[in-house]
Amino acid sequence: MTTRTAYINARLLDPATGLDAPGALLVEGERIADLGPHLFADGVPEGVAVVDCGGHCLAPGLVDLRAHVGEPGFEHDETIATAGRAAAAGGITALAALPNTDPVIDDVAGLEFIARRAREERLVKIFAYAAVTRETAGSQITEFGLLAEAGAVGFTDGLHAVADALVMRRALSYASAHGQTIFQHPEEPRLASGSMNSGEVATRLGLGGIPAAAEIIMLERDLRLVELTGGRYHAAHISTAEGVEVIRRAKAKGLAVTCDTAPPYFALTEVDIGDYRTFFKLSPPLRGEMDRRAIVAGLADGTIDAIASDHLPHDQDSKRVPFAQAAFGAVGSETLLPLTLELAHKGALPLLRALAAVTCIPAGILGLSELGRLRPGGPADLVLFDAGRPWVVEAEKLRSKSKNTCFDRRPVQGLVLRTVVDGRTVHACA
Repeated sequence: MTTRTAYINARLLDPATGLDAPGALLVEGERIADLGPHLFADGVPEGVAVVDCGGHCLAPGLVDLRAHVGEPGFEHDETIATAGRAAAAGGITALAALPNTDPVIDDVAGLEFIARRAREERLVKIFAYAAVTRETAGSQITEFGLLAEAGAVGFTDGLHAVADALVMRRALSYASAHGQTIFQHPEEPRLASGSMNSGEVATRLGLGGIPAAAEIIMLERDLRLVELTGGRYHAAHISTAEGVEVIRRAKAKGLAVTCDTAPPYFALTEVDIGDYRTFFKLSPPLRGEMDRRAIVAGLADGTIDAIASDHLPHDQDSKRVPFAQAAFGAVGSETLLPLTLELAHKGALPLLRALAAVTCIPAGILGLSELGRLRPGGPADLVLFDAGRPWVVEAEKLRSKSKNTCFDRRPVQGLVLRTVVDGRTVHACA
């Protein structure tokens, strides 16, 4: 018998349609059956389970554009089980896993492994990118056609830029032929050999710098190639003011270009590194205050399409070392929603625009148009959250196997109360 669940007394939020109204939602099995302000006006029928939302926000589950799930090869940092629990606790119902595993996801077997492990854990939906090049080594292009047929949601070398211009040109052409997008880490590798943003703070700390030009040069080169090939291109984690402007000009030209950023780039700056705090060592690095403001402005005017968690777990041994030797990256699944809501709380973005950046827009970029929206007949992937509930991020309480957050002890607003995937509750706040 199909399970039926009524979510009543909710503030329904659907960024895809602009819905923001009190109402109810009915789930039948794995699908949304109905929703609206007048649903259950005469009461909930017998035999239907009831979840009283208490006036809190009921929205589509978050869709995370970019996360590292650890398996295979990096189970000491994260597993699909721990990544799934962390995502569910953060209100994420679907995520796209990077191919930087061991072995690299550059063949059909790698995609099938991720799909099988996600089915076994039955937590959140985990899709996978395929590598642009074999072993993400930057030279030999993978079998785009076979990988696209096997379910790859896009092609990226993940943590590495595709540095060779000829390889990128071919990748854009081949991906376009298969209706796929190239996702680039836009950082010129030869210029990105430092540890943090170039400038006064790096000089004071005696650390090698990564100039903003590393991002800008790669973006400008790639966008010329997009113009040349007609390919689809997505720039990951934009971090600089000039990078935003480069994307803005490309969009004005009508190029098939999208981009995202991540919470550290609109919530933190290089000053937060303080005295060599390695949990703040990110790639791209934290930038200056003017860059941070430009990222917020880019989100507000739509130049930056989406916000990703940039979830990159590392164990203690990778971070409890001198800053220059520490690994790049931080966990982000469980802080994605409250830090995105912070933009709305501060008046930088309307609430629905902020939510769109983590729901329907990333779903569209990944070609997963069913996800990230509240629609009768659509999958019952939901997040119930209290937008105003204050709490403090505590690294030791995170569900991720690794605790390398750069938001430890930060007060935030917006608590996930329940996460639902295909009608199943996969997380409930105690």
